[in-house]
Amino acid sequence: MAARPGAITNADSASGGGEEEGKHVKPFTPEKAKEIIMCLQQPAVFYNMVFDWPAQHWTAKHLSEVLHGKQIRFRMGTKSTDTAPQFETTCNYVEATLEEFLSWNSDQSSISGAFRDYDHSKFWAYADYKYFVSLFEDKTDIFQDVIWSDFGFPGRNGQESTLWIGSLGAHTPCHLDTYGCNLVFQVQGRKRWHLFPPEDTPFLYPTRIPYEESSVFSKINVVNPDLKRFPQFQKARRHMVTLSPGQVLFVPRHWWHYVESIDPVTVSINSWIELEEDHQTRVEEAITRMLVCALKTAENPHNTRAWLNPTELEETSHEINCHYLNGAISAFFNHYGTSEVVETQAQRTNREYTIKEELNMHSHMGVEQAGGHNLSSETVKQEAASPLGLDLVPVTPSSEEPSSERGGIFENDGEDFVSKNGKSFGKRQRMMSESENAVVEQIASDRTVAVSQTFVSTDDLLDCLVNPQVTRIVAQLLIQGRST
Repeated sequence: MAARPGAITNADSASGGGEEEGKHVKPFTPEKAKEIIMCLQQPAVFYNMVFDWPAQHWTAKHLSEVLHGKQIRFRMGTKSTDTAPQFETTCNYVEATLEEFLSWNSDQSSISGAFRDYDHSKFWAYADYKYFVSLFEDKTDIFQDVIWSDFGFPGRNGQESTLWIGSLGAHTPCHLDTYGCNLVFQVQGRKRWHLFPPEDTPFLYPTRIPYEESSVFSKINVVNPDLKRFPQFQKARRHMVTLSPGQVLFVPRHWWHYVESIDPVTVSINSWIELEEDHQTRVEEAITRMLVCALKTAENPHNTRAWLNPTELEETSHEINCHYLNGAISAFFNHYGTSEVVETQAQRTNREYTIKEELNMHSHMGVEQAGGHNLSSETVKQEAASPLGLDLVPVTPSSEEPSSERGGIFENDGEDFVSKNGKSFGKRQRMMSESENAVVEQIASDRTVAVSQTFVSTDDLLDCLVNPQVTRIVAQLLIQGRST
């Protein structure tokens, strides 16, 4: 989330807000922005918060000049309509400069170099997860161009941020981040976000293969789902928003997301914000790593690349994983006192209730318009009033799923819906009761082609053992056992 085109206007003009006021006054103080971020349990778009950030001018072209021919790793994926997700383990990778990427992306017929084997009409390229500290290791002054302190996190800048540069169609498969919450600053081009709430996890068919610490993937291609294989997905509640330059998306903890670039060049900057709950999550992640590495290494010790995500440098030994687990549990107890856990959770619950009540009054607002026209969040901003002002727009559910016959980038999701009075307590209770059955039905649905097939693979076993609901219980039991 860095660069942005010179042709792109600032956050005020991108959001349709008052240009003069926006240039001088931000709608939220850092303290209020942080309160919202730490309490809000619904995705929302911030407006007019980054118009003075130097990073708003980081177009891909500008970054290519800043990086002076530095080689970057691009993930190459196909522009296909397959129902299977394009996991990173199935993609190819090239090392190239941003200049080479921009030349290839302009669809020049005689491309040489790293992209020569990739027809631009058939492939997309994504320089994803590029940590500033590695990318700009000899240009650390650039860290100051990103000012997360405006959102209530003093001292947080590019050093704690990640850069994403992609072409049309570049995307990340649907997943949830186990740690923290996410702030995403869109700099150049637009990205479409498909989001699903944490309580819909059983309907997303979670898997830890490919394995990556802190990422739980979905087995579903959410823009072209195989509903015969994954029928429970029809119960999932999709929320959608198109993020434009100058806007910042807040993604709460454990919200699933599939993100796709819908313009020829997109640049984004994000930062994952640590949360109190991360201390227990580290224990859960340590349990997951131990089980995945033990079983998958035993199954095939010579082919870790088939199950280990390229973002993971190496599989680790059982001894190292045991040490990591013990370290996570020790860190949990070092951080918490016995009564402090309960007190902290109670305070957080009270703050969440206040913010939620304010936004419930506003949740009648839709983010997609019926009739086949996708509304960007700028348009929605002009059509609704929020108790927190026009500069924070919640992302609400859409009523229709994407067509499985789409020919390219998904364009439309139909009309939004919410329950009466902006509340969905009755529906949520029904969804939770259904989700209990869905955990079991998820396993059964994987026996897709042959009903009589009884073979249980290592991956089948792992999908049960490291299901997020299971590892949460195991972590709690481990912590309980150590506290007595």
